[in-house]
Amino acid sequence: MSDSDLVEEQVKDGIPNSLAHYHSFRPSEVQEAIWAQKFILFVENLSVSFDGFKAVDIPFFGIEHGELRVIIGPNGAGKTTFCDLVSGKTPPTTGSVFYDGRNITKMDESDIALMGIGRKFQTPTVFDSLTTYENLLLALPGAQDWKNNLWTRESAEERAQIESILHKVNLMEYRDLEAKSLSHGKRQWLAISALIVSKPKLLLVDEPAAGLTDMETEQTADLLLELAKEHTLVVIEHDMDFVRRLNQKVTVLNEGKVLAEGSLEEMEENDEVMEAYLGR
Repeated sequence: MSDSDLVEEQVKDGIPNSLAHYHSFRPSEVQEAIWAQKFILFVENLSVSFDGFKAVDIPFFGIEHGELRVIIGPNGAGKTTFCDLVSGKTPPTTGSVFYDGRNITKMDESDIALMGIGRKFQTPTVFDSLTTYENLLLALPGAQDWKNNLWTRESAEERAQIESILHKVNLMEYRDLEAKSLSHGKRQWLAISALIVSKPKLLLVDEPAAGLTDMETEQTADLLLELAKEHTLVVIEHDMDFVRRLNQKVTVLNEGKVLAEGSLEEMEENDEVMEAYLGR
């Protein structure tokens, strides 16, 4: 049976067309080697409810190794909540989250981060009173231990790593400037840099273009595309011009469900997607 025939059969069985291609990789049904070789992240029967409202309801969905996936959707679609579930910030009501070949559903948020899932929230999380360089020092693995920070200097290798990242994100000339003096866009880049220093396998980036100038938006898109050469990224975004510049596969969430997937051009021609966004 061809892939197209399989998808058609699964749609007939009541599986949404947008999810049919994930059906054959469900961890509950296939060996780990089958799904883990293709997907770094996979969720199955994942849902979470708040006071009776189901904020996320996804039967199965995955992110492939080395992929840059953009998740879009109207306000309240469940985009940030999905990231909360993946990162361990919010426990699911039902279902499982699988990452890098392991079931991480019941793991603590801090342990999940140590496994290699890094997250940048919509508002940049940086330390205003520290310099750009010092912010990245603090982001080094194990550097959160206050004793290490008091008594241990960074190694030459760590210094080279930080300086390499500063060059990559165009912040080298601001290395000794306190973070509070940086523009909003540069604070976004600093927050992303702090993620990279911790060497994650998967980056969850929430609305990186929010509040940026046109030039900063272009530079941030270019930065994410550069990072995608070495990392798997999931980008949550509202700015369609930014999404268009990334030019990557798009997943549309609506009312907690995966509504559609494909290129941005395909989504703009999808009547269901347009109705979800425009309410018509």
